[in-house]
Amino acid sequence: MTKREQLDALVKARKLRFKDYNRLADYPGFECDFVSPYSKGAHEMDSDVMILLQDWSSHVALSQSAGPSELGRDPNLPTNKNLDVLLKTFLGKEISETYATNLFPYIKPGGLSSRIPFADLTYAAEKFALPQIRIIAPKLVICLGKNTFNALRVVSGHPRCPDMASAIGPDAAFKVHVGGDRSAVVWAQAHPGVMGQNNRNRQHPGRVHEDWRRMSEEVGLLARH
Repeated sequence: MTKREQLDALVKARKLRFKDYNRLADYPGFECDFVSPYSKGAHEMDSDVMILLQDWSSHVALSQSAGPSELGRDPNLPTNKNLDVLLKTFLGKEISETYATNLFPYIKPGGLSSRIPFADLTYAAEKFALPQIRIIAPKLVICLGKNTFNALRVVSGHPRCPDMASAIGPDAAFKVHVGGDRSAVVWAQAHPGVMGQNNRNRQHPGRVHEDWRRMSEEVGLLARH
């Protein structure tokens, strides 16, 4: 099967119910042809960079939304603006030149900051995230946030990292076999939201940029200026 056909099979699986979570189809106009709407504006299937965020939205947010976005994200949100700058500065890429998706493809109850049980994150990592990595076969997978990284680590046979500091860096990074003699390197970075960036930079201003520079150097994808 082609990459598109394999992704379509995951989309079909995502449309089935999981526990008491809502689906995209439960909100008029939000169903799409991707595992996550975030991929609408970032679906380069042959990219060497894959971005993995935790989850896309929540019941409260979608219930109050004016409607779906063509890009699957608001480029003016601080989270997305920060991510755009980091990608361009350290990997020389626009978000549209990557494959970006969410680990958890269902709609959580409550607001955007509502918690998702770790067991449900690992279920999604096994059923959706790992298959997408193997289909896209990138050189680098960037997990944004500790829980996203840990869920993928656990289903790949590695122990959880206790904090963001221990998750970021080559000692915690691991590989996922994507076929033949190729593997994708999975690397953690702080969430690009204001809180995630501030927490990482609190004791050491500029640490987030150092993290991304080290990652790009280690993987061999450092942007040329």
